[in-house]
Amino acid sequence: MDEAQPDDLELAQPLALPDSDEGMEAVTFNIRHDLQKRLDIYLRDRLSTHSRAMLQKLIKSGTVLVNGRPAKVSTLLRSGDRVELQVPPTVRREILPENIPLDILYEDDHFIAINKPTNLLVHPARGHWTGTMTNALVYHAQQTAGTLSVGSDPWRPGIIHRLDRNTTGLILVAKTDEAHWRLAGQFERRSIRKTYLAVIHGSPPLDSDLIDAPLGVHPVMREKYTVREDIGRTAQTVYQVKERFKRFTLLELFPKTGRTHQLRVHLSHVGFPIVGDVMYGGRVVSRRDITAKAADSGDAMISRQALHAWKLQFVHPSKFNRMALEAPVPADIAEFLTLLRQYDR
Repeated sequence: MDEAQPDDLELAQPLALPDSDEGMEAVTFNIRHDLQKRLDIYLRDRLSTHSRAMLQKLIKSGTVLVNGRPAKVSTLLRSGDRVELQVPPTVRREILPENIPLDILYEDDHFIAINKPTNLLVHPARGHWTGTMTNALVYHAQQTAGTLSVGSDPWRPGIIHRLDRNTTGLILVAKTDEAHWRLAGQFERRSIRKTYLAVIHGSPPLDSDLIDAPLGVHPVMREKYTVREDIGRTAQTVYQVKERFKRFTLLELFPKTGRTHQLRVHLSHVGFPIVGDVMYGGRVVSRRDITAKAADSGDAMISRQALHAWKLQFVHPSKFNRMALEAPVPADIAEFLTLLRQYDR
């Protein structure tokens, strides 16, 4: 999901045990849901401070056990499985509270809905231990005497799903463990209705369609994803044309799955990349490009992918009433659309 995807939201609880005599750290995961997720991918997601290559090496060495037996990299995890392994100790860090402004759209005793700005990581990861939304959430909890759910990862308190660093919009954060697993369950069952807005290059021939193309890690550029018919995981995106221009189109997107970079890769795959998404074929567009006026600025109007998590419809985790939340269109996309309506009809 570009989402961030809810990481296929399993609710395993990692238990850090005392270090062994060899200086390795023993870790156990108890799987509570039928994930159908490969062991190496699961461990990469859960142990974000360790590289996937290192984890695969551990698995191949026979020291990673599933239900007491050595497992393979491709082992699919299911409900009731117990994963045990020993990993090199990591430098212990705290999630430092930071006074980073949060645009809170809704908050009660159970969860928070935040309108995430661009250029903000959701949680700490290798090389980025500060300046994230999670650091801001820890500060907010301290200032309001609030809480954040434990979840399935100590580096991601409250985090149920994610958005890419430069994707703006709605993200839900759990304040209690009950709210966490109830909301996570809705993401897992795909009962939460997610609506994104995207400005794309070109004009799709159909007003609405389903993009059904499996996604996997790019075979050469590991930071990218691509359509992989061989080992890709099922990925489905429905799009609906909201507004057409001469050279661009505003789409509503309804992801049915939550794979990393899904919306960006799918739109690029069908030949209509998102404006500003240079990783997946989009181009940077300036005011001069739209108006054709030499006096106008040649600087980028949108310096990131023009993608916004616009709406979420879900069931409240405690009151059980239906909720619908909406994040206002960010200023950069709104200004771009205003210019298109004036000059690109």
